[in-house]
Amino acid sequence: MLTNMVGAINNALDLILQENKNAVVMGEDVGKDGGVFRVTDGLFAKYGGERVIDTPLAESSIVGTAVGMAIGGMFPIAECQFAGFQLLAFSQIANHMARYRSRTRSAIELPMIVRTPVSGGVRTLEHHSDSPEALYAHIGGLIVVEPSNPYDAKGLMIKASHLRDPVIFLEPTKLYRLFKQEVPDGMYEVEIGKANVVREGDDLTIITWGTMVPVVKNAVEKKKTNAEILDLRTINPLDEQTILDSVKKTGRAMIVHEAPLSFGPGAEIAARIAEKAIFELDAPVLRVASGSFPYPFPGYENYYIPNEAKVSEAIDTILSE
Repeated sequence: MLTNMVGAINNALDLILQENKNAVVMGEDVGKDGGVFRVTDGLFAKYGGERVIDTPLAESSIVGTAVGMAIGGMFPIAECQFAGFQLLAFSQIANHMARYRSRTRSAIELPMIVRTPVSGGVRTLEHHSDSPEALYAHIGGLIVVEPSNPYDAKGLMIKASHLRDPVIFLEPTKLYRLFKQEVPDGMYEVEIGKANVVREGDDLTIITWGTMVPVVKNAVEKKKTNAEILDLRTINPLDEQTILDSVKKTGRAMIVHEAPLSFGPGAEIAARIAEKAIFELDAPVLRVASGSFPYPFPGYENYYIPNEAKVSEAIDTILSE
């Protein structure tokens, strides 16, 4: 089927609810209204209010209830409407969702997914455009996933539903309806913890994910540079081997992400490259990211988020080293 990311995730949720009778979808407006972005559209009519549950506007309660459901043997897929609002549930995520399996020495597993729209570029207001992957990747016990296209979004969601550990599933808002892609109708999985080599090349390695994948692809195509592009797809666990293999081949590494530069995932990736591939580098690792200050008002976001021009300039810089 030809679909966008919204349709792909909706289809994945439908298939998960069919397959797993213990699965439930829950969150603000996910039922009758089909979610703020219509990702859960039609599921309430098909499965009813006991399996597609409209919750109060209370993120801590949503995630806390989902944790209890998972402990009790259910498989909850909880939605927080926006990344900034999900911080209200941070205590439940960090102190219980992430730690419960460790706390009980694996006596109790915690299979569950918390999904939320992330990142900007669509002129939303404050608290609606954050890129919080570094916050969750830093917490041991959480799997952090962020797809960049419909095919991966569906396959990663289905794979997450088959795990026995908690997953933070980040869905880039700008990519929800940006483009369509052929996606298989039935069940399939995309491996979690495995990066996708979007484009092979020899000049340099560009490591990216989420909203920046199409930006990087467009910039590279216009530059006619023989760059290798890696789409991480999973922030934690990180596919270190694919990154190192690519960097050792090309001799140059550039990391592009929408999250702020300081203390972002790019810093972790750069550190691992420096630790394990520094003698194969022909130039310093270069990072392209957003500013290390709060997300600006909509009129200024295009100056804040990395764009094709910034990526193109960075390519020139690293190739001149």
